[in-house]
Amino acid sequence: MTNGRPPVTVLGLGLMGAALAAAFHRAGHPTTVWTRSDRPGPDGTVRAATAAGAVAASPLVVVCVLDYRAAERVLDGDLEGRTVVNLTTGTPEQARELAARVAGRGGAYLDGAILANPSGVGSPATPVFHSGPPEVFRAHERTLAALGACTHLGADVGLAALYDTALLGIVYPAVTGYLQALALLGREGVSAAEFTPLAQGVLAAFPALLPAMAAQVDSGDYVTGEARLDMQVAAVEPLIEGGRARGVDTGLLEHVRSLMARAVAAGHGAADYSAVVEVLRAP
Repeated sequence: MTNGRPPVTVLGLGLMGAALAAAFHRAGHPTTVWTRSDRPGPDGTVRAATAAGAVAASPLVVVCVLDYRAAERVLDGDLEGRTVVNLTTGTPEQARELAARVAGRGGAYLDGAILANPSGVGSPATPVFHSGPPEVFRAHERTLAALGACTHLGADVGLAALYDTALLGIVYPAVTGYLQALALLGREGVSAAEFTPLAQGVLAAFPALLPAMAAQVDSGDYVTGEARLDMQVAAVEPLIEGGRARGVDTGLLEHVRSLMARAVAAGHGAADYSAVVEVLRAP
């Protein structure tokens, strides 16, 4: 240790891996890095010649590579006394399988997910999720805090990947909807910069709607006091027509309309939009 800061190894130096290594180094942790390519590590880090050498350099080994198969390959060796924190994107099933393999090689395992771009790594506002044995998380919580605001979700190692899948499932459609709006407006000469403040205002109101929707989903009571779903289906039609008339891809809205129509057909026409969850549960 240096000044009480335990050493850390980072395997993988893509944009995110490099950001992780830089954040650990900035926090004062001696940081060893390794990658398959010739890419150098961030300033101040030490590059190991092999993955095994990098693993041996630190009790905490953070992995951020292409996928879980790549993660398993770089961890193919003795992990006795090591804690592996895997921040590679994957599924809960993959996380559980890799945890078992790490345990079989003598190591402890935490899965994790960072809800930010590389530029956000290290910010106290950046959400970082971990799952796995609570005692393992507690042992390394102060070190992992160099990456952002860490939350331990539970002992099931698959939970971090599950939450990551759920949250990114919100982000990608939302961002795609914003880009679709820019494409639509651009056909009429409206700039993205001109429109964006209005979009920010609308999106800022969205979080306030979520608790009421959550209560409806948990209770199964979708009785509306706002807008009937069968009326909302009709309201989507001009949105699709307006996009088509301007040569903009309307596939996202068409899918939304399809979900709404199926919910109406299943008897939820007088319900709130939350009733669409019943269709999503039974595709």
